[in-house]
Amino acid sequence: MQFSKVFLVNICVLTTLVYVAMLLHKYWLMKAPGLLKYILSVLLAIGAGWTTMLFGLQLGNDILFDLRFVPLIICTMAYAQPITVFLIGVGIGLARLTFGLQVAAVAGFWNMVVLGLLGMLLNKWLKNRAYSFKVKVTIVIVAFNIVNVADIGLLGVMPVQMYFTSILPVTLPVSLLLSAFFVFMLRDFQIERYRVIEIQNANAALQTQTEKLIEAHGVLEHQAQQLLLASQYKSEFLANMSHELRTPLNSIIALSRLLSDKEDPVSSEEAAEYGDIIHDSGRELLRLIDDVLDLSRVEAGKMEITIEAVILCEMMHILNQHFRHLAEQKGLKFIIETAADIPDIVYSDAVRLQQVLRNLLSNAFKFTLEGKVVLRIETVTLEERGKAGEWIAFRVQDTGIGISEAMQAPIFEAFRQADGSISRRFGGSGLGLSIGRALAQLLGGFLELESREGVGSTFTLYIPFRTEEGSCGAEKVMERQALRADKQVSPA
Repeated sequence: MQFSKVFLVNICVLTTLVYVAMLLHKYWLMKAPGLLKYILSVLLAIGAGWTTMLFGLQLGNDILFDLRFVPLIICTMAYAQPITVFLIGVGIGLARLTFGLQVAAVAGFWNMVVLGLLGMLLNKWLKNRAYSFKVKVTIVIVAFNIVNVADIGLLGVMPVQMYFTSILPVTLPVSLLLSAFFVFMLRDFQIERYRVIEIQNANAALQTQTEKLIEAHGVLEHQAQQLLLASQYKSEFLANMSHELRTPLNSIIALSRLLSDKEDPVSSEEAAEYGDIIHDSGRELLRLIDDVLDLSRVEAGKMEITIEAVILCEMMHILNQHFRHLAEQKGLKFIIETAADIPDIVYSDAVRLQQVLRNLLSNAFKFTLEGKVVLRIETVTLEERGKAGEWIAFRVQDTGIGISEAMQAPIFEAFRQADGSISRRFGGSGLGLSIGRALAQLLGGFLELESREGVGSTFTLYIPFRTEEGSCGAEKVMERQALRADKQVSPA
């Protein structure tokens, strides 16, 4: 009866330790490093074995009966590394020596070493077996109890006949029963703990999904707003385009009708004037169609760039001839400036380069009512802007209406303008800057804008400074740097 009471107390103590360990893990060790949790679990198993000895039944002066091997049964089922089970067995054996160094204590030490070795071998063997948990735990419990009984009998700490006839018939069934009870109770605790963890993980996953859904909903709302804006901008674009298309078409239709009217023939002077108007209207229609086609080719990736020698003075002369009459008609000054270090020839696509500059100059003249329009060409180094190397900068500066800061980025997008009414007042499709930015990128460069509303704007086209081979030669760079230094020290 005494053995049953002691073993029952041992199970209660182990259950209490397990519960305390679970609380510590939940509130303290959950976020601890894995190595720390591993070391503490080993020390806890050894401490559990020592605690059962503390509440064990003492026979005589040195013999202790307890369930110190039960923690080893749990460790055999729980640990992934077999050597850990052996170390825990040795640790519990050493803990037995803390109660005295008698012969029975030494025998108890070797008993736990043997049981630790048994647990290590069972741990390794059961890993390769597809047994159920109940079968595995039954094998472990029976094996530990049998080997424990054999050790006690063989180590001779008490008379063999007394042990096998008086003690064993009581202790073995109770030990088997309580070992199984404790293992399955702990198993139930573990399953419940895993269920709680799964619920917590599921809640966390649901929270994460909810946050993602809210974020996705926000993105969808933003995209919906962008679609509405895009629809609005395209509607404005179509309205502007219809106006731009109707004006020259109406002129062509009306004037061609007058020219073909045989009942009321026009004079030769009127015919010539009408022909000029029809010609200009046709060119305006062609320009609008070219803008739309250029934008579609750029967006489809079918715009081809041909790098060739570009004579800058010739290009500047063409631009001057093209815009000089427009400047005179509007009473504006048109100035073209070229820095001293600009070479005579650069390498780029002459057609596309001139197209971008014409768009920029056309906008400058269109939105400038008084003052001047300046085209300046210079070389610049943009290392501080994250674009290493030398560039050629074409700056188109005007004293026009300017652009508000809020609209300086959107005006480069297709179908967008600083103000939908601007095109109705000044004319134009609103595609020039979008096409210009795309062409600048194809040329290997980019467009920049500086503007103040009511003061004016400066559009700058940057293209790479290339030699015939496609890069700037070192000698050319040194020559330009020397020329700049000479200009800085020369008297005004």
